[in-house]
Amino acid sequence: MTQIENMLPYDNGYDQDEYMMQEEEWDRDLLLDPAWEKQQRKTFTAWCNSHLRKAGVQIENIEEDFRNGLKLMLLLEVISGERLSKPDRGKMRFHKIANVNKALDFITSKGVKLVSIGAEETSAKEGLLLWCQRKTAPYRNVNVQNFHVSWKDGLAFCALIHRHRPDLIDYAKLNKDDALGNLNLAFDIAEKHLDIPKMLDAEDIVNTPKPDERAIMTYVSCFYHAFAGAEQAETAANRICKILGVNQENEKLMEEYERLASELLEWIRRTTPWLENRVSEKTMALMQRKLEDFRDYRRMHKPPKVQEKCQLEINFNTLQTKLRISNRPAFMPSEGKMVSDIASAWQGLEQAEKGYEEWLLTEIRKLQRVDHLAEKFRQKATSHETWASGKEEILTQKDYESASLMEIRALLRKHEAFESDLSAHQDRVEQIAAIAQELNELDYHDVAAVNQRCQSICDVWDQLGTLTQKRREALERTEKLLETVEQLFLEYAKRSAPFNSWLEGAMEDLQDMFIVHTIEEVQSLLAAHEQFKSTLPEADAERQAILGIQQEVQKIFHSYGIHGNLTNPYSTISPEEILSKWEKVKKLVPQRDGALQEELARQHGNERLRRQFAAQANLIGPWIQTRMEEIGRCSLEIGGTLEDQMTQLKQYEHVIISYKPNIDKLEGDHQLIQESLIFDNKHTNYTMEHIRVGWELLLTTVARTINDIETQILTRDAKGISQEQMNEFRSSFNHFDRKKNGAMDTDDFRACLISMGYDLGEVEFARIMMLVDPNATGVVTFQSFIDFMTRETADTDTSEQVVASFRILAADKSYILIDELRRELPRDQAEYCISRMPPYTGPGAVPGALDYTAFSTALYGESDL
Repeated sequence: MTQIENMLPYDNGYDQDEYMMQEEEWDRDLLLDPAWEKQQRKTFTAWCNSHLRKAGVQIENIEEDFRNGLKLMLLLEVISGERLSKPDRGKMRFHKIANVNKALDFITSKGVKLVSIGAEETSAKEGLLLWCQRKTAPYRNVNVQNFHVSWKDGLAFCALIHRHRPDLIDYAKLNKDDALGNLNLAFDIAEKHLDIPKMLDAEDIVNTPKPDERAIMTYVSCFYHAFAGAEQAETAANRICKILGVNQENEKLMEEYERLASELLEWIRRTTPWLENRVSEKTMALMQRKLEDFRDYRRMHKPPKVQEKCQLEINFNTLQTKLRISNRPAFMPSEGKMVSDIASAWQGLEQAEKGYEEWLLTEIRKLQRVDHLAEKFRQKATSHETWASGKEEILTQKDYESASLMEIRALLRKHEAFESDLSAHQDRVEQIAAIAQELNELDYHDVAAVNQRCQSICDVWDQLGTLTQKRREALERTEKLLETVEQLFLEYAKRSAPFNSWLEGAMEDLQDMFIVHTIEEVQSLLAAHEQFKSTLPEADAERQAILGIQQEVQKIFHSYGIHGNLTNPYSTISPEEILSKWEKVKKLVPQRDGALQEELARQHGNERLRRQFAAQANLIGPWIQTRMEEIGRCSLEIGGTLEDQMTQLKQYEHVIISYKPNIDKLEGDHQLIQESLIFDNKHTNYTMEHIRVGWELLLTTVARTINDIETQILTRDAKGISQEQMNEFRSSFNHFDRKKNGAMDTDDFRACLISMGYDLGEVEFARIMMLVDPNATGVVTFQSFIDFMTRETADTDTSEQVVASFRILAADKSYILIDELRRELPRDQAEYCISRMPPYTGPGAVPGALDYTAFSTALYGESDL
């Protein structure tokens, strides 16, 4: 018994020694049984005919039909697929002997022994028995231990057929006790559907204690050859399906990348011109609307696009890794849609965005100042126009022609007072002109009206100057004719005019608008106001003195009983006017106090906002930097597995995402600062832009690092790289990454390879550098290093394997037919091949033939379809 038989259980009720004794008894009986020789002859004849019919020939009697050696030589040619030497066609005995010898010589040349049962035949028998046992193991009532009694009930034959062609036999309906029915069913189906001729008689097998072993082996071997080819075809089809599945999945990923890249580039194309538009609006409200739109862009529109860009890069890297692992050519996106193209477009977007917010704030500050200047211009212009109103009529009067000397002198003094007042207004006119000029320079939206009003004021001012000079000249000419003057009003006029100018200046200063940005500026205004208030007692004394002059005039008139006009001929400023203006000054002082104190409180509020923002920013900025460092360290650690690293990175990612409310709160504080028009913050070096850029970089870094680890896991698992090998690669890389920046320079990479056992010449090293640094940057990244080491140590599927699989499906033809593809492959993958395979034009081509070799090499980038 064979080694395999010794390992298998018996179900016949014998122990091993009893079974061997029974075997010997059966063999002796067979040698004495004439039916045995008849069965051998019949089986061998059927076996020969199963091959000869391929050549259109049959035999009936082995001794007679093989006697001349011609059909024997033909049989050997059919079995081997080779041509034997040309047979002798004579009918003499020596011709027949010569042909038989040629057949025997050919058999001998193939290493086949013609006598005895050698080790090779025993080995073949054991292999065939083991194949039968594996195939029939799941079936009830079947226990194949040999090639005789194990097959008597026919169930083993039926099990073999059902295992490979379950459509031909309903095994559940078979009856173990119906041996004859089972055998005939198996033999009929084998002949009709499997092209296996009947070599055995069911009655002989049932009625013989031990069926002929060689006959059953011969017949079972026909099943083996029939089904082995089918299994080979199934294996080939499975390999092709797997490879095509990978290809189809990769194509879907490529299409998805193209779609996402197109959408992102289109968004960038639409957004960049908007950010590059620096056309300023004319009003504060419109510029504030622009600022709100920009805030919406930064908070709502851009963050999803940052994630899309990051995910697009991750998808691209994953796709390239899958292509590289499956030995496919690298993916080349459509023109303009490379990752570098997207990065370039994104850089242009961020460049446009970088200066946009600063420009908006500058323009808002500019409009704020313009509005302030415009209001200041209106106040000063209105004040001056009110003062100048009616002055031309006064200066053009001819009252001096009928006036007395006293009246003339009074008119002259009055005119001098007016000239003094006119001189005092010179600075105000210059201030109005200067404000108008600045509004012109700041491109005020209603500058035409400002210029028109300013020009009108200047024209009136010039006219007043001319009329003043003419009137002086007229009065001075008349003065020589008049000598009497009233001295009492002179002092009043001299003192009231500058005091009145002081009052008007004080009222204007107290009502003057102010714009400040710091507490210090407010405090400076408060100090100036306090200084002004300190001069009020002295001014009040001067007021009382001036009013005292008028009271003295009244006393004199009263004392001498004069009932004339008490109007001061030397002054246009009445005591009532001085008193009214003084009262107005007293009311304006506390109002100015309140306005300055309110502004001081607002600036203190702004300072609280600055400190509140700085307190958060000074925590968030270092927190982001610390997370970046942790992620960098994690990506280079080699203490644990890649899965450990992935777990750690996922925890980091969760912590980072959970930190997002702090960023949102800081954004809210930043918005309050902007709405308060705060433009500086001495309490922190971090701006909102710094925090945004750092946050976006942190999100991108953790996502990319996770993708790098996923890619390493994918590479490791697909290529069969062990964790120890991966750790060795990482350890070597970390050792020679001297700058700890995730890259090795050329010399360090050479040293790394030498440390790992590479014997490098210049030519070989140049070849390797072309693989790991195709763009000649001078550095080797960790991913490039891992990809190279993976290719060096792992097996990959090849185009040759795919070609060999298609050749099996094509029955060893150089082409394959559409029907064959649809029969052997699932429907979608068959149609995938049919739509992409080019027609076969080589030798022996038939209509509809497809070139599977060109298709297979194109899958791996070795040719173009």
